[in-house]
Amino acid sequence: MPSAKDIRVAPISRRDADALIIRQHYSHKTVQNAYLALGVFLEGAMTFGPSMDKSNIQGLVRDTGWHGFLELNRLVFTDALPRNSESRALGIALRMIRKTYPQIEWVISFADGCQCGDGTIYRAAGFVLTAIRKNHSLLRAPDGTVVHKMAQVTGKNRADHFARNGGRWSGEGTPLAGYQLRYIYFLNPAARARLTCPEIPYSEIERRGAGMYRGIARGKQAMAEVPSAQQRRPPRSNVISRAH
Repeated sequence: MPSAKDIRVAPISRRDADALIIRQHYSHKTVQNAYLALGVFLEGAMTFGPSMDKSNIQGLVRDTGWHGFLELNRLVFTDALPRNSESRALGIALRMIRKTYPQIEWVISFADGCQCGDGTIYRAAGFVLTAIRKNHSLLRAPDGTVVHKMAQVTGKNRADHFARNGGRWSGEGTPLAGYQLRYIYFLNPAARARLTCPEIPYSEIERRGAGMYRGIARGKQAMAEVPSAQQRRPPRSNVISRAH
């Protein structure tokens, strides 16, 4: 029987990645500005690209260049892959990015506890937890679809939208119940010292009642994970913490 060590990760076309994401990802939606697609042969895909709110995200790590970070905006695996494939594939992907794109210092991703989970894969791969927030961004629209409030206003309409709402995003619909968690992986370990927000211990997920899997709260046993290599480091108060 194949194990996680047998999986292969390699670049694939956006078209192939998008087809798998639309079929298997819980959102059934792709991210249009993603530009790096990696296949987990033959039953998984990951896409990376700039964050939707790039100018604000950039400031999470002081002195980061405009092209100095990426967002992991989609990650999808089918049940055909062996156990632990997600964390292994993600680890391979991060090493590929470090080698191929040396200007990329860190990768950010968000765990969507409202629809998927609280980021078990990210914790196993050594990401640093930097935010736990009640969801106010994912909205169930009147037609029943789930949308991010930022996606409801695009292009030239944004300036007018901000003017009407005091510089804040405002969307139409009801926020989904649950939490969103923000994780960062430091490809350049030195960049971690430039983090502009506190690191959050993984134990805070349980303490705040934010442990979720596919929108359902889970208890202490599910949160009792072995600390990762990055998380074992003592947190720094000002060293410098989004799921899709």
